[in-house]
Amino acid sequence: MIEKKFISGFSKLTKDLKLSFIAAQMPNGEHIISELKSFWHQDASVQKMFDEFSENTLTNYFFPYGVAPNVMINGNIMMVPMVIEESSVIAAAANSAKYWAEKGGFHSEILSTVKNGQVHFIWKGEFGRLKELFPQLKDQLLQRTFPITANMQKRGGGVLDMELIDMTSKLQDYYQLSVKFDTRDSMGANFINSCLEEYASGLRAFVNDSGLFEGEPLQVIMSILSNYTPECTVRTWVECDVKDFADIDDSLTAEDFVWKFEKAVQIARVDVHRAATHNKGIFNGVDAVTLATGNDFRAIEACGHAWAARDGQYRSLTEIKVEGGRFHYSLTLPIAIGTVGGLTSLHPMARFSLHLLGNPSAPELMQIASVIGLANNFGAIKSLTTKGIQIGHMKMHLLNILNMFNAGESEKLLAVEYFKHHKVSHNAVAGFLSSIRNGHVKN
Repeated sequence: MIEKKFISGFSKLTKDLKLSFIAAQMPNGEHIISELKSFWHQDASVQKMFDEFSENTLTNYFFPYGVAPNVMINGNIMMVPMVIEESSVIAAAANSAKYWAEKGGFHSEILSTVKNGQVHFIWKGEFGRLKELFPQLKDQLLQRTFPITANMQKRGGGVLDMELIDMTSKLQDYYQLSVKFDTRDSMGANFINSCLEEYASGLRAFVNDSGLFEGEPLQVIMSILSNYTPECTVRTWVECDVKDFADIDDSLTAEDFVWKFEKAVQIARVDVHRAATHNKGIFNGVDAVTLATGNDFRAIEACGHAWAARDGQYRSLTEIKVEGGRFHYSLTLPIAIGTVGGLTSLHPMARFSLHLLGNPSAPELMQIASVIGLANNFGAIKSLTTKGIQIGHMKMHLLNILNMFNAGESEKLLAVEYFKHHKVSHNAVAGFLSSIRNGHVKN
């Protein structure tokens, strides 16, 4: 166990010294060093790049990289990369993609691509006077960031608008300078934050040093983009005739299936416990695409969950409509994602993912991530309302359980065949392995 004491200067150690420091405090230290080094990239220059992505790096942490084939989006078929460790997620996406490809595929449209950030400030001065002089201030601020925004403007993006917002009803003396941005194919965090910090300096100077205002100085609290991007949204949907679900399950008619499916979605609209799990299934797909393309899944999840609670109650992100014998299931989601800059350009697997997808624009990648999110959600609701989630999930989880018991290849082959016809559980697998190791082969 690592010694529980304050460590000074750890970040200044070389990677080898960091490894030695940790290994010296654990049993089998040399084995630990060898195991951690076994995950280093064989190309030293690539490993150095990985090390520089973060801090205090010891080694690399591997996640499975898979693909969902046959994903039809607006009539185009593609193979979508997914990075996730959870069993059955990629299988569910692939199954849903194949199922809907035979019914016209997924449809998707971009609703908007605007991102935003704020300069948060405290001021006891006359806000009315500041608003009166705001056109003058706005011109000065835009000129101040021209060196930062010039290249983005050439690509058709840049600063779209800015406004002063009075927040004193929520917090005493609190105001915002709120700015909207179009960052084109980049996620744009560094661009937005650089602009906002310049705006903060310009705002502070305009109020405190211009002689136009009296009283206490304006105090900037912070300048930062918002990961809540309700104006950067994509809408994705599937639709077909209700009768087209006739082959969905042996035990249900098409009408019965659609009725159960609709009720399941309605439950997720009104019950927060179900909504959280419902939306988690969506992010199984969205996050997997986000990771595969080197984007920030934490920002996208934070935004999505905030969006789910935008009316004051946390709800499902999907909506269902069944009218005139037609089934229509949709997902509307804010996704701030990029295809240039950051890890999307540096990480070799992120570059490969984007190449596999045909080098999409950021709006196109928004659509792809949203489609995989809806595909995973549809697969989950379909399983829940028919045979149950555990039958398929536990069969996909079987190899993980077998590996926990150190099963050999011959044992795995026997187990896979046996559990084609039997329910998978931890105890059942343990019992099966015990039986065959004692010379008794189960049928």
